[in-house]
Amino acid sequence: MSLCETASPLARSPELPKSADGEPVFPEPWAAAAFAMTVHLHERSLFTWSEWAETLSVELRTPGRAIDGSDYFDCWVAALSSLLVSKGIADAGAIHLLQESWQRAAEATPHGKPIELSNDPLR
Repeated sequence: MSLCETASPLARSPELPKSADGEPVFPEPWAAAAFAMTVHLHERSLFTWSEWAETLSVELRTPGRAIDGSDYFDCWVAALSSLLVSKGIADAGAIHLLQESWQRAAEATPHGKPIELSNDPLR
């Protein structure tokens, strides 16, 4: 079953990039993982479709976002983080520290190797 065939309305999220046959298109594996995580959390009733659509729409229209939509999945992750923080499910400070750790890990990872948090020199 493809992600678009799931029962979740998240596959119809605002401006979700799709292929000619209607499947979501992900620029990088992390974007597919963020999509899957969001679908999973929605299916577990952590937030409603309306809450998700509103939060993502606000993020997509934040000043400074790419007009061409190239930062769509950055908006997606920011919206998911915002929603989880607003519902008390996640801590904004912990999310920020984790983002910084992933960035350091990415910078320390040799080209062609998988990025893992264990590559963060400060971990």
